[in-house]
Amino acid sequence: MLWQEALISFFVVLGGAFALVGSIGLLRFPDFYLRLHAPTKATTLGVGGVLVASVLFFSLRGQGLSLHELLVTFFLFITAPVSAHLLARAARHCGVRMHPDTRKPGQPDGA
Repeated sequence: MLWQEALISFFVVLGGAFALVGSIGLLRFPDFYLRLHAPTKATTLGVGGVLVASVLFFSLRGQGLSLHELLVTFFLFITAPVSAHLLARAARHCGVRMHPDTRKPGQPDGA
């Protein structure tokens, strides 16, 4: 069916676009904390889009609901934020500094 293939293709392209944005952010951001933020958020959504496409593909083939992808999605959405938080805390504890142009929370734009 054409609409099924289009829907699956949409989620694959969406996941790839999010992964690309996260990868570009990893290269372009100036300090550790921003580099940690980009792949954690965008790449998680990218892998999520590919996993949704995989669930749709195997479910629409008549093999029933695919639970492997749902488990991967669950573990990804649980472990990615926790690991990013721990990495940020470890970097802060070790004294990794922010880039001078990075705005701190609560700081006005011009300061």
